[in-house]
Amino acid sequence: MPKLKSNRGAAKRFAKTANGFKRRQSFKNHILTKKSQKRKRQLRGTTMVAAVDQYSVERMLPSL
Repeated sequence: MPKLKSNRGAAKRFAKTANGFKRRQSFKNHILTKKSQKRKRQLRGTTMVAAVDQYSVERMLPSL
């Protein structure tokens, strides 16, 4: 049986933790001038992948 390959795009975006996968927040890349300071501040940092998406991410990253 051959080795399973990870989805390389997903491997760069998600990191496995004890409680699931952590990910970056979206909507923080460009066109930042029209977004409020509060909105940009709350988009900092990382969050966890939602429970409904957990299975999909696990399928993309079998080796982690």
